[in-house]
Amino acid sequence: MNQQTIDVLGYQDILKEVGSYAITDRAKLTIEGLRPSTNKKSIENALGEVHEALQIMKISSSVPLHTLNDMEQYIEQSKKGLYIRPDQFTRVFSFLDHCNKLKRFMKDKRFAAPTISLYAESIEDLSELEAEITRCLRHGQVDDYASKELLYTRRQLSLQLTKMKDRAQIMVKSKSFTPYLQEGLVSERSGRFVFAVKKEYRNKIKGTIIDSSASGATLFIQPKALEEIQESIEILKVSEEHEVEKILYELTEKFLCHEHTIKIAMGTMHHYDVIFAKAKHSLYIRGECPLLNEDYVIRLKGARHPMLKENSVPLALHFGDSDRALVITGPNTGGKTVTLKTIGLLTMMAQTGLYIPVEKGSTLHIFHRIFVDIGDGQSIEENLSTFSSRLLNIIEILKQTDNQSLVLLDELGSGTDPSEGMALAIVILEQLFEKGATLFATTHYSEMKEFADQKEGFVNGSMEFDIETLRPTYRLLLGESGKSQAFDIALKLGLHPKLIEKAYQITYKKEMQVLDQVNETKLKDLHYVRQITTNKYARINPTKRQHIVDDKVTIFEQGDNVTITATNETGIVYKGPDHIGNYIVQIKGKKKPFNHKRLKLHIKASELYPENYDFDIIFKSVEYRKVKSQLDRKHVEGLNLEEE
Repeated sequence: MNQQTIDVLGYQDILKEVGSYAITDRAKLTIEGLRPSTNKKSIENALGEVHEALQIMKISSSVPLHTLNDMEQYIEQSKKGLYIRPDQFTRVFSFLDHCNKLKRFMKDKRFAAPTISLYAESIEDLSELEAEITRCLRHGQVDDYASKELLYTRRQLSLQLTKMKDRAQIMVKSKSFTPYLQEGLVSERSGRFVFAVKKEYRNKIKGTIIDSSASGATLFIQPKALEEIQESIEILKVSEEHEVEKILYELTEKFLCHEHTIKIAMGTMHHYDVIFAKAKHSLYIRGECPLLNEDYVIRLKGARHPMLKENSVPLALHFGDSDRALVITGPNTGGKTVTLKTIGLLTMMAQTGLYIPVEKGSTLHIFHRIFVDIGDGQSIEENLSTFSSRLLNIIEILKQTDNQSLVLLDELGSGTDPSEGMALAIVILEQLFEKGATLFATTHYSEMKEFADQKEGFVNGSMEFDIETLRPTYRLLLGESGKSQAFDIALKLGLHPKLIEKAYQITYKKEMQVLDQVNETKLKDLHYVRQITTNKYARINPTKRQHIVDDKVTIFEQGDNVTITATNETGIVYKGPDHIGNYIVQIKGKKKPFNHKRLKLHIKASELYPENYDFDIIFKSVEYRKVKSQLDRKHVEGLNLEEE
């Protein structure tokens, strides 16, 4: 798969999404580096692994996997001759513990996942290393009993520290010291027992100044009588440190002796991480296991673009039994490009061993190459036009395509003179077809629709468009070409039928009786009446509007509770309609205009309010109603009523 196909279809984005479910960075990188396979057995094995992982997750979603970054670091660290620190050995122990848990976990899942549960058996017994770490370390520190030498040294160190503390307590209370001290307590500074001596009596006490107070009025001195014991303590501390390092080096060496076994365990843990990341992604997209074939059949049921998720309209496609090229027509934003990308992306995902967002029974052919030409691809650096850039890409596709290629072409031949672009598009499709490619192409050219109808092996398809709502349905219809919707849309929006007939004559060189196709009811619509009246300047009396409007058009009354279909908000009709069918609707205290087509009756005013209800209470301010009340009773000089 070339890089352009990967970029245009968004394949790498899918891999990043799958990788986000992985626990380890190593698994994330592995997933992001996946590429579609052409080996059917290999793909089916990968899909089988995901299936078994899903079965395990039904039993337990908590799989005992462990991060691998630390382990890789410790292996490299020990190879450089550096010992592994006690806190690092704590994480090593955690990894070894997870290895044991993973083996026990998978042993219990053999009935649900007979294949992948066996992978854990490749993790060899590391209990010896685990026991040695437990023996030597306790609470993140080297234990006293890690060696006889360390135990002896620490006991001697403890005795000397106790001896020094006792001696210091006796000295601090003696009469030879108390007159010169700020306080009669022994404190500790930098690991030494010291007395708090007044600065002016510095020469009265022999010893070493270890520290001083912030003001400088107090000196912390270790008396000379304690220095001999202190020297013994320092020697014991050095011996302790040396023995601890010796133990850690020996423990690191034992760790390194198990490097091969540890790496196998890491590899197994990594493979499980990749498999379960795929399974978790499958649950997220509500994916199914695709069936694979080598018969050029593409059968998609309820297929959705994996990045659009619930926002996409499911695609149904059964193709390849007798045809190898599909020409898709339809309006802009009708879903043609998304259809191409969905077919290409789901094919790549399936061949990568990923579940795809389809319904059960969907099957895809295993293609060796997928080529796409979607988007403008304009090259600013090479100063190429949109057409030139795309043509260069298509030339490369023509060179490399064979009978194991899936080719996806969007708006082939666009960006140049329509007649020349159409001719090029047809000959390119013919050439790709002759080379045995499976083709999906979108177009606006009516000549290409005719070509597909006449050419054996080609079939027309169209993206459905609802002329009543003026919106695409995004459904792909096979076996029929999409007719141009421009005239139908123009007619629906109110363009005079005579103008549409003239446009049709210019386009197709033949007549079309649009007026005959417009039913009598539709012609009664106010908008049409205004357009085809004998006097083009005539205006319709608003008081007679209700007799002209199509019976299907709902007439709203003041006070009707309505729903705005675009936003699903509710409001109250204030007044209307005007000459083009617009109403003023009050929503949350604000009055806004809406066309009658955008409104839907919720509750009629007659059901909400009593007869002769004063709607000023709803639509007018208190100040407005006060002024109106005064003016209704009598004329007030200088008082005017401004309409709200």
